[in-house]
Amino acid sequence: MAELGGKGVTAGKIASNVQKKLTRAQEKVLQKLGKADETKDEQFEQCVQNFNKQLSEGTRLQKDLRTYLASVKAMHEASKKLTECLQEVYEPDWPGRDDTNKIAENNDLLWTDFHQKLVDQALLTMDTYLGQFPDIKSRIAKRGRKLVDYDSARHHFEALQTAKKKDETKIAKPVSLLEKAAPQWCQGKLQAHLVAQTNLLRNQAEEELVKAQKVFEEMNVDLQEELPSLWNSRVGFYVNTFQSIAGLEENFHKEMSKLNQNLHDVLLGLDKQYSGNAFPVKAQPSDSTPGKANKSPSPPPDGSPITSPETKTVNHELEPSSLEAPGASIPKSPSQPAEAAHAGAEAAGSEVAAGAEASKTEADSGSASSSLPAVVVETFPATVNGTVEGGASSERADMPPGFLFKVQAMHDYTATDSDELQLKAGDVVLVIPFENPEDQDEGWLMGVKESDWIQHKELDQCRGVFPENFTERVQ
Repeated sequence: MAELGGKGVTAGKIASNVQKKLTRAQEKVLQKLGKADETKDEQFEQCVQNFNKQLSEGTRLQKDLRTYLASVKAMHEASKKLTECLQEVYEPDWPGRDDTNKIAENNDLLWTDFHQKLVDQALLTMDTYLGQFPDIKSRIAKRGRKLVDYDSARHHFEALQTAKKKDETKIAKPVSLLEKAAPQWCQGKLQAHLVAQTNLLRNQAEEELVKAQKVFEEMNVDLQEELPSLWNSRVGFYVNTFQSIAGLEENFHKEMSKLNQNLHDVLLGLDKQYSGNAFPVKAQPSDSTPGKANKSPSPPPDGSPITSPETKTVNHELEPSSLEAPGASIPKSPSQPAEAAHAGAEAAGSEVAAGAEASKTEADSGSASSSLPAVVVETFPATVNGTVEGGASSERADMPPGFLFKVQAMHDYTATDSDELQLKAGDVVLVIPFENPEDQDEGWLMGVKESDWIQHKELDQCRGVFPENFTERVQ
């Protein structure tokens, strides 16, 4: 019997809850359709908005704090491995080995203490602070449901107050039929019963309204006092939390700074003892320097050797019958055409011949009695990177200023810097001198593509450097 009774009570509660949900749903629909008014409290709604904002900010702070702690733990592990590495490489015969081991131990303890204090003074406080929000959030939701119940009971009672009896009770029409069939003496009793039943429904509606209003107001008053207080507490909580974190960080870095200074002193002593074996640190060359410093041209795709405008010495000895002249070595560019070299040789020969005639005259007068081995000195025009400087071609009006000669790309070249020319096999380049000769590097030329010069007639935007060994002189 007890079990049946228990089951009956449970079933009754379930039925009651279902009925309440249906009534609330019906009331919400009527309110959304504008057929029923809704009790509004703008002050409380503002409190709810503040509560939701406070909960969102606190949740984010808790998440970021956990991330920060995870980072501290990761730094602890990295620092521990680094000090372990230092201990392993620190040889036993080096001075300060015991001090180094002690510093490593203190370093580990300092990280551990810092992490634990952050958990105790920041994370646990954060968890306690956020622990009160779920209960309050549940109570706010419950207050909303009780407000709907209150509005529903109020609307029902108002309808009973204003509606006519025949439109209010569902048994009004059957009673009127009974009244017609009943004897005259009985109609008065039926009328009295109808009035009593109507009054009963009105009294029940009034009791439900009073009960719903009481429940709602009790919850509303509590939340009206609690939510503003909770909202104002956020300032003190944020201050305490970040003050704790800042203070812990300050102390941690102070102690860590002392350990680092001690380690620096130990390593300084080691450096003084082994100063003769110091490791030199050399500065790396900067790519921002002008020209192509410290850079060699890439070899052509066909594997041919890289040619550079090195200065070479060529001596030409004359036959015994040639005229005599002092011997000398003459620089000659490997890229100078054979015709130019031959012409230079002929010109030099003429000059030497003239000098030889004068020498012969002096010899006849007794200044010399024997002949010396004849050496012809060949003189060539001045060259830049193996090219003849000056000449009629540099003065041509249709060429860029300082034009030296033309070359044609034999292979494709992909520029690697902004000051280089991008070449395709067959491109003709007009070679010009560097503005600053010191910027020119071995194996590189300055020029402008002939097509770009014809189209733009501007050097600033079109000129660039390129490897000489990717090209062949054509003029």
